[in-house]
Amino acid sequence: MLLPVQPAHALPERPEDRRWLIEDLWGDQAVGIVGGEPKSGKSFLALDMAVAVAAGVPCLRRFRVPRAGRVLLFAAEDPLPIVRARLTGICRAAGVQLADLDVQVITAPSLRLDLAADQERLAATVATLRPALLILDPFVRLHRRDENASADVAPLLAYLRDLQRRDAVAVVVVHHARKGAGRVREGQALRGSSEFHAWGDSNLYLRRHPDHLTLAVEHRAEPSRTGIPLGLRVEGDTLALEVLDRPGSPAVSTPPPSPTERVEQALAAAPAPVSLAVLRRSCHMRMARLCEVVAALTAAGRIRKTAVGYELAR
Repeated sequence: MLLPVQPAHALPERPEDRRWLIEDLWGDQAVGIVGGEPKSGKSFLALDMAVAVAAGVPCLRRFRVPRAGRVLLFAAEDPLPIVRARLTGICRAAGVQLADLDVQVITAPSLRLDLAADQERLAATVATLRPALLILDPFVRLHRRDENASADVAPLLAYLRDLQRRDAVAVVVVHHARKGAGRVREGQALRGSSEFHAWGDSNLYLRRHPDHLTLAVEHRAEPSRTGIPLGLRVEGDTLALEVLDRPGSPAVSTPPPSPTERVEQALAAAPAPVSLAVLRRSCHMRMARLCEVVAALTAAGRIRKTAVGYELAR
């Protein structure tokens, strides 16, 4: 029996609006690695990606998210209260509320990609929840195989690739780099088999310097970037990574709009009164939170309800 073939000119084209999950940072439905040495901010970067995708706001306050979507997260090393606290801090930096975001956290005490039963449970969970992004942090806690052996690592990565293809989900795996690998090319500094570097469609690598971090972005089919300076901003109980204007300097960025501002901006851009359902999609907010904001703005006389929806008060 022959294999199916198709003329090259008849192959499907990728729509431009489906090119990125996070513009310039992570491809749409891409699998890949967030890598770096211990204490280089890998988990903070992965959680920032989670908040950005779930809220539809720029990742690191810089990289635009074309479409919001559900996020499924498994944090194998951090206690759940720590995960919540970190997400809350990143949400404050992004100007959104954690309660408004569709971030689903796997609370099972362990998840082993080298066990058939756990593979089936994860596949069923992804198939049911249909996330746009799956984050697994870190890889070393997801198996008991030899990471230096290609024969051990390749089947685990192949399973995640199959998951991506079957469920159209982007997959982020947090993975450690070797200690003292600062002189080696970022992808080749990853701990273990070269399968990790070869597997990724989009890979992000963090390196620690005396007074800042740098981010390298690598894509299979898009231009790559290196040397993006990052800093960990601390403001009260808010802790989040941000792109620095120059290495070692404090980040300067325009604060993202508040929920109230997002509603007013959406109404200002609408040519006609907007229903709550349309407003919810525009503002990427939970309906309960949106109703609170709309009620407060209506009571303050800043917006008004008409027979067909809401509009700014003139």
